[in-house]
Amino acid sequence: MPHFIIDCSQDILQHRPPDELMDAVYKVADATGLFAPNDIKVRLQPYQYYRLGTGKKNFLHVFGYIMEGRTTEQKAELSGQISTQLSELLPDISFLSVNISDFEAATYSNRALINPENTDKDRHFGL
Repeated sequence: MPHFIIDCSQDILQHRPPDELMDAVYKVADATGLFAPNDIKVRLQPYQYYRLGTGKKNFLHVFGYIMEGRTTEQKAELSGQISTQLSELLPDISFLSVNISDFEAATYSNRALINPENTDKDRHFGL
């Protein structure tokens, strides 16, 4: 946690390599100090088939999923910083957007939480 999923049109990867885009998102998330560096996960999914509005040719959207507990201001700052960084890398993109959503701690589960030895229910247990 957190997870940052980049959806983009396939042609974006002709302008910037996937690693550069993922690294940009990772570095912004890390620089906020909101997350442990080893917890940040970024992945990218290019789309070959998509439909956009008239005269629009490409898009990139970042879905950020983070554990609840950060303020609206912190999430807005994170979203804005990611948008700014990606806008600098892709100045001619038709659509660029970011949204940050909370995971609800009460409904979140992972491998550490189901470990019978994890009596304190620490989601980082054994990592």
